[in-house]
Amino acid sequence: MKTIGLIGGTSWESTIPYYRQINEFVKERLGGLHSAKLLLNSVDFHEVELLMRAEDWSAVGHHLANAARALELAGADCIALCSNTLHKVAPAIESQVRIPLLHIADPTAEVIKAAGHTIVGLLGTRFTMEEDFLRDRLASRHGLTVLTPSSEDRETVHRVVFEELCLGKILPESRNAYRRIIGALAAQGAQAIILGCTEISMLITQHHTQVPLFDTTAIHALHLAAWSLGKDPTAT
Repeated sequence: MKTIGLIGGTSWESTIPYYRQINEFVKERLGGLHSAKLLLNSVDFHEVELLMRAEDWSAVGHHLANAARALELAGADCIALCSNTLHKVAPAIESQVRIPLLHIADPTAEVIKAAGHTIVGLLGTRFTMEEDFLRDRLASRHGLTVLTPSSEDRETVHRVVFEELCLGKILPESRNAYRRIIGALAAQGAQAIILGCTEISMLITQHHTQVPLFDTTAIHALHLAAWSLGKDPTAT
């Protein structure tokens, strides 16, 4: 079994499902008292968020590259960012470590394509929805057409993530707003929705909409666990 190096704390609310789901997969596959080999470098999200707000992405990349190097030195066999938005600085991290960074977009796209979808709506932070680091990877590497909400709806999605979900607040009115936004994306042609922020599944699950949802947190965690065991995560 290989050791997974997680950069978490971004936010810690969404890092918990990574730890749980990775261990659940390993236990299911190996049985008995088996659990995953994990190293977690949980950063102070306050420090990172201030840099993000200032759009000092060079400093964000430096900060997370240091976290990745610490994981590599501690014995990790791969690096995983427990965040969609912070994949914006994935190249900065990859340039500073010898072990692979397992990108969140790749397993997400493969699962979506396996389900037969080609046009997807993307929810996430403003950075994820408006910049190209995730959208272009989904499009250029995997052939998906990616739709995003209107400017006003993007602001709503972003605000709820940072002012509510990252603080553990789950508000019914915000859930209703997300359901409306999902409906609007479906009306534009989205066959499915990517929950492209690791906190969003705290608010919205498949129970809340008929539009197929793809939770990047769950998909990424499953992929990491399978990779650590050298297995196909879709195999039974």
